[in-house]
Amino acid sequence: MTAPAPLPELSEVRRRLDVVRERIAAAGGDPERVAVCAVTKGFGPDAVRLAVEAGLVDIGENYAQELVAKAEAIEGTAEADLRWHMIGTVQRNKVRRLAPHVHCWQTVDRIELAEEIARRAPGARVLIQLNTTGEASKAGIAPDEAPRLVEAVRELGLGLRGVMAVGPTDPRVDPTPGFRAARRFADDHGLPEVSMGMTRDLEAAVAAGSTMVRVGTALFGARPTGATAT
Repeated sequence: MTAPAPLPELSEVRRRLDVVRERIAAAGGDPERVAVCAVTKGFGPDAVRLAVEAGLVDIGENYAQELVAKAEAIEGTAEADLRWHMIGTVQRNKVRRLAPHVHCWQTVDRIELAEEIARRAPGARVLIQLNTTGEASKAGIAPDEAPRLVEAVRELGLGLRGVMAVGPTDPRVDPTPGFRAARRFADDHGLPEVSMGMTRDLEAAVAAGSTMVRVGTALFGARPTGATAT
């Protein structure tokens, strides 16, 4: 099992958060309106504590087991008053354990998953994950198939708030068209929230209309070998 990566000091995390907000502003976004979701994948519970102490309340996790373990580790502490975001692919059999902790399910991409979330967490806040790059390796539903999912999620009584998108895997590919497609889809369906942009491509995402960026490396540094950067 990979050991958690070492973490910077709180003062350094605060400095890095300031840099992220400066990047948001330089891209044309309002740092007061574009939320920063701290991604703690690959780090232990201390990363969550650092993020909260730095002033962040939105914490993103890619893996169900990490989210549950960290939520249980900080339960009953001052850092427990935060909002957990599930930002990785979710298997239906993981929903039950996640349900007591998750504030927002960002990766709803199929009706079966929406049904299970509605069963375990009625009225839960969700985003629909769009695959706007066309990469087979990426999760998410194709934008032209997503209207049916929007309708189903609403019929299930879930709190559909917006969409989530991930930029291209290849850093040489311009992420702007995909981000603009996600923003356009959200606007067409009356959805206010658009979660897109990570450490590498947050400027393009903010310029396209992101309301939340998901950053980990920019705050905490490099993850252990084998953990994907965000």
